[in-house]
Amino acid sequence: MKIKSLTQDIQLECTSTHIHIGLERSHLVISSAVWNGGFVRADHIVNLKVEKHSDESPIYESPEVTLNRYCTNHEWKGLSVGMMTAASMESLRISNCAKQGVEIITLVTSGLANARRAGDYADYREMTELQAEVGTINTIILTTASLTPSAMVEAIVIATEAKAVALQDLGILSPISNNIATGTGTDAIALVGGYGSKGIQYCGKHTLFGESLAHTVIESVTSSIQRAS
Repeated sequence: MKIKSLTQDIQLECTSTHIHIGLERSHLVISSAVWNGGFVRADHIVNLKVEKHSDESPIYESPEVTLNRYCTNHEWKGLSVGMMTAASMESLRISNCAKQGVEIITLVTSGLANARRAGDYADYREMTELQAEVGTINTIILTTASLTPSAMVEAIVIATEAKAVALQDLGILSPISNNIATGTGTDAIALVGGYGSKGIQYCGKHTLFGESLAHTVIESVTSSIQRAS
C-alpha cells in the first residue's frame, strides 16, 4: 500500500485492488463514473479493480452494489464517486503541472482490450442494454483552481480530446473499424474542482489552463498505455 499527499488536502492511496483519493473536505466533482456520476459534492474518488466479466458467470452484481459494499467495508465516510476497471492498478501513471499558482494532477489507469473509435458499430444493439467493464482507460483529474460548472464541462471535453490525441500518437487501432481508436468502450473520467483563489471560467484550447490540462492527460495516458502494453 502506498499513501501520499497530492495537494494540501488530498491523499492518494494505491493498492493492487484500488486507487483511492481521499478529500479532507467535499469537492465539486463532475464524472461519468458508474457510481455517483454526474455533478456531485464528493469526499472520495475510487477506481476499483474488478475481474473481467464473463458471460458464463451465473451471478452478475451491479457496479453500484459492488462499489457501495467496497467503500463501506473500507469505512470511507461521506459520498464516494466510483469507477471500475479490469486493468491492472500497476498501469497507474500520474502527471502534474503547476503554473501561475494553479496545479493540475492527472491520474490514469489503462487497458485496451476493447479499444474503439467513436462511431464504431456498437456491440450492444438495445438503447438500454448494460455493458460489461473490460479494458478501460480511467482518468481522474484534480486541480487546485476553482472552476465554474461550465468550465468543468469544458475541461472534460478537452481531457477527452487529449486522450484521443494520445491514442492517435501511439497508433492504437480499433479492431472494429481498423481506424485510429479514440478510447475504449467503457472509459470513465472524473474532474475534481479545487478551492484555490484562482478562478477558472474558461478552459478551452485557447487558454493556458486548457493547454496545461491537455498536456497532463496526454502524458499520463501515453505513459499508462506504454506500461500496460
